[in-house]
Amino acid sequence: MRKFWHDNGLSIVNFGLFAIFLVATSLTGHRHYNDEQREHGDEPLGYVEYVRSGNFLEATMENWESEFLQMAFYVMLTTMLFQKGSAESKDPDKREKVDRDPRRVKPHEGMPWPVRRGGVALRVYEHSLSIAMFLLFLVSFLLHARGGAIDYSEDQLAHGGSPVSTAEYMSTSRFWFESFQNWQSEFLAVFAIVFLSIFLRQRASPESKPVDAPHHETGS
Repeated sequence: MRKFWHDNGLSIVNFGLFAIFLVATSLTGHRHYNDEQREHGDEPLGYVEYVRSGNFLEATMENWESEFLQMAFYVMLTTMLFQKGSAESKDPDKREKVDRDPRRVKPHEGMPWPVRRGGVALRVYEHSLSIAMFLLFLVSFLLHARGGAIDYSEDQLAHGGSPVSTAEYMSTSRFWFESFQNWQSEFLAVFAIVFLSIFLRQRASPESKPVDAPHHETGS
């Protein structure tokens, strides 16, 4: 068990923090939602009802979508763009291990089966990380739209208006405001880590260059 935690601690801790903050989001969101319900003279929702509501789905998915969009673009952009001196970039002046063509590599122990199989399986697998990220973004994006449509429709009905479909909600400025306000912050964060890692260090982190490395040295 100690070895399992040692070998997988980064994933376990990050997923654990995600779970803690997701529960915290649901609890505080539930309280905030019911405070607003009472202010308008409406009945408060139970916790389970709130978690299943469009309000919670929208709030959660609009954040997830921005995270997956950020990572999808980051994975793709780092294949072809460079930032000299950054720990987050490949060296623009030389080829690195990640650039090698798996078709020219001699089979070895532990080689993933799509690489051994070749053909379509390999073509998909060599881009599978960015594909997975874009698919996760798309699912989150559509769920954000669905949750937003439900929440927006409830608000419309409460004020004598008409409900909207998911497609109709996606044409509203509210939907795109929710999306863009999250997207811009994600790319600002990426810019910050790419640029600041040129000059700043974090000892023992693979996201940083060695503390004694010169500023012009590129890659971790």
